[in-house]
Amino acid sequence: MSLGDEHLPNEEGAAGPELLHERRFAQEPAAGGSPGAPGRPAAEPERTAGSERSAGHDDGSTDEAGPGDVLARERDEYLRALQRTQADFENYRKQIARRQEEQAARAAQGLVDKLLPVLDTLDLAEAHLNESLDVSPAGKALRASRAMLMDILAKEGLERIDQAGVPFDPSVHDAVAHSEGEGGEGGQTIVEEVLRSGYRWKGQVARPAMVRVRG
Repeated sequence: MSLGDEHLPNEEGAAGPELLHERRFAQEPAAGGSPGAPGRPAAEPERTAGSERSAGHDDGSTDEAGPGDVLARERDEYLRALQRTQADFENYRKQIARRQEEQAARAAQGLVDKLLPVLDTLDLAEAHLNESLDVSPAGKALRASRAMLMDILAKEGLERIDQAGVPFDPSVHDAVAHSEGEGGEGGQTIVEEVLRSGYRWKGQVARPAMVRVRG
């Protein structure tokens, strides 16, 4: 050792404990940071797509409907379609029933129209029997048959128009003769005699009565 070295102070001893502590602190990495960057705060972790979707789900907002919602919509659509089909079928059934009733009524009226000449013939026979003093068994049978036929037709809706002495009504009377004389009150025309009976079928005039009027 030279004399010059003896008087030089030791570098570490001269620095003192405080300086050594500062040097070690500068060399050690900060917590959560990289070496060589003392005091730098830790980097914020990146947000991933999964975390964003999770956050959106936590908020209660969903962009797509679940399987239950899809099934509910399909159920409602099928129910509405079934209701429309049922209503269409009900209307069709009522329409068919109405057509059948109309066809049956026309067929029955056609049969009654064909029976009217038969009823006229029976009326003439009845009038002849009323003029006869002695009614034979055949006449009695004919009268009973006529009464039976008229009763059956009346129950089905046939109404006879054969009243005399009533006001003349052109909707149910067909005036074919006129007699001189006074009419009803206020000069109203009166049916004096029914020459051929008329008929109504279910409220509709099937044939007007042929009459002679007065007034």
